[in-house]
Amino acid sequence: MVVQLKFKIHQIIVKDMRKNTRKSFHTGTVKKTIRIKASKDKVWRKISNIAGLPTWVVDVKKTVYLSKKKKDVGAVRLITFEDGNEIEEHVVLWEAGKSFTYIATEGLPLRAYVATISIKARPKNVVELTWKSYLNSKKMSEKEFIDFLAFMGSFYEASLENLKIILEE
Repeated sequence: MVVQLKFKIHQIIVKDMRKNTRKSFHTGTVKKTIRIKASKDKVWRKISNIAGLPTWVVDVKKTVYLSKKKKDVGAVRLITFEDGNEIEEHVVLWEAGKSFTYIATEGLPLRAYVATISIKARPKNVVELTWKSYLNSKKMSEKEFIDFLAFMGSFYEASLENLKIILEE
């Protein structure tokens, strides 16, 4: 019964998507991982400074706190990019020394953006850092959304490479 219901829902979604192929909502994920030769503490200090993005995130001009809280759940930042675009983000989960999750509330062509940056210690003073996100678009074509996901993947990769260079110095 459940399998039939899931199949029926899938048929309805596919049929609905065929009706509106021009502009609709899309969902996707982006996940990038990098290994950094540095201590876990050093990596955590760098990434947990949520207003320190201009030192490693691509095209970030400045980041300021919009909250009195600088770490943990409830910290809010405003990121200004070189092109003038601004994105407001709120920390919604904080596991000290392990990960944090944030949501963007303004500034992206999305209805939803939730991202987690996490670290794991590996042997020989190596840290594995993963940046992953869930995205749900505002109305756009499937091609526009696929292009946006590819852009986000490249953005994550370039930013993580910058972080690696800084932390391995």
